[in-house]
Amino acid sequence: MARMVEVTRRKMLQRAVGVGVAVGVYGVSFGVLAVAAGASVAQAMTLSLLVFTGASQFAFISVVAVGGSVAAAVAPALVLAARNAIYGIAVGPLLGGGRLRRALLAHLVIDESTAMARAGDEPDEARFAFTATGLSVLGFWNAGTLAGALAGGVLGDPRSLGMDAMFPAAFLALLAPQLRRSGAPTAAVAGALIAAALLTVTPAGVPVLAAVAALVPAAAAIRRVRREVAPA
Repeated sequence: MARMVEVTRRKMLQRAVGVGVAVGVYGVSFGVLAVAAGASVAQAMTLSLLVFTGASQFAFISVVAVGGSVAAAVAPALVLAARNAIYGIAVGPLLGGGRLRRALLAHLVIDESTAMARAGDEPDEARFAFTATGLSVLGFWNAGTLAGALAGGVLGDPRSLGMDAMFPAAFLALLAPQLRRSGAPTAAVAGALIAAALLTVTPAGVPVLAAVAALVPAAAAIRRVRREVAPA
């Protein structure tokens, strides 16, 4: 039994490192863009260490880059970061521990750590996957930010090389196992349709938050399946 747990955790750790590397490449892009927008290396690193949510950081920098004020930049960043509160509800029961431990782990609640945790079959597996992925992404994201900020214009934007495709590809790989869960395909399709419909008519971040409404048809599908399999 102990051997099986060790093997499972080794595989989880390998996946966590792989996700971290993919996100780290995208972090290079953020570092380059942050410095190009006028931020110092220290400011770019502070954003990556304390904010630690790529979408919000890119939203913030994009507004500052075109001359927007810090106050104007914070609003869309907060909208995008709001989804992490929803993730916290999903993974909160899996984390365990006291208030201090949960408060520290809350900083690791991101897309990738949530997906890895929810893919775990057992609570211990879920906790390990969440922590390993969160720490891996935190380390590689900040390393990538530092590399990009230091290289600045010399390196150029990695997106022009197509390396940013590693980030969404890695997330899709994490999402795939979730589709085996009851109601998940319904939620995925409904969420995608909602987000696509709002993409061009709402501010950045709103389509992602609105896609949570896909849980309604998903819950209905789950209840219908349970009624069908329930003994008479």
